[in-house]
Amino acid sequence: MKKFREKFKLRNFLMLTVAGIINAFGITCFLNPVNLYDSGISGTSMLLAQVTPLSLSIFLVILNIPLFLYGLKKQGLTFTVNAIYTVVIYSAMAWLITDVLPIDVSIASPLAEQDLLLCALFGGIISGIGSGTAIRFGGAMDGIEVMAVVFAKKLGITVGTFVMIYNIILYIIAGVLINSWILPLYSIITYAMGLKAVDFIVDGLDRAKCAMIVTTSPDDICKVLSDVFECGATRVEAKGGYSGAEKTIVYFVVNRFQITRMRNVVHEVDPTAFITISDVADVFKANN
Repeated sequence: MKKFREKFKLRNFLMLTVAGIINAFGITCFLNPVNLYDSGISGTSMLLAQVTPLSLSIFLVILNIPLFLYGLKKQGLTFTVNAIYTVVIYSAMAWLITDVLPIDVSIASPLAEQDLLLCALFGGIISGIGSGTAIRFGGAMDGIEVMAVVFAKKLGITVGTFVMIYNIILYIIAGVLINSWILPLYSIITYAMGLKAVDFIVDGLDRAKCAMIVTTSPDDICKVLSDVFECGATRVEAKGGYSGAEKTIVYFVVNRFQITRMRNVVHEVDPTAFITISDVADVFKANN
């Protein structure tokens, strides 16, 4: 029971609820009314909702949840549960705003009317804040980033590049389907503002994170990291500056989704381990 509470914290679920509400507000009150597109699966859902009888909230669920479940092994149970919960809140709130609450979002934004630039700017910022908040508290708003984590390394590109390529393809398809490039071009502004907002909330969208773990149990730490994340770690022998005790620094690179899980598995092995996290601008892997 204690381990369950540690994995699924009430505070995280409260903040994930807030994140879903924020994201739904940005999408339904600024972007969807004027047919602008968010990025990733959210943008895909908006496009599909325009060309099919099904609603945005339905597509958000049926497209996102399978992707999160597919990434279960890579991302872990805690992240997957948190992400699915966030998407359900996002979808439910989007449904409430568009179909239940007395807010007319059918033809114009209730705050920015039909001003495409204002809708693109504020829709991107608000939805970015929601997405960033979800990531900060152990979840995610969009399944495409989980797919990026799974496949980007295999394709030899970064997570951010994978997401960018997906969005470029999405906006091109949208332009072809609606026979106009004005809305897709404004949607690029939405995407850019969303990136900046996420960057502000979580301090880096597509940057890897370097973990330096100072421990007296390097063998066990390296083994558990290798088993859980299926990649290697680098050991550097060191000596405590004050105590003079022999220690080892384990150097390990993770993505932003994996930081919480990495910290938890390390402290399960060595509760006294000292961990520092820093940004990594680029990761290069030698070709075999």
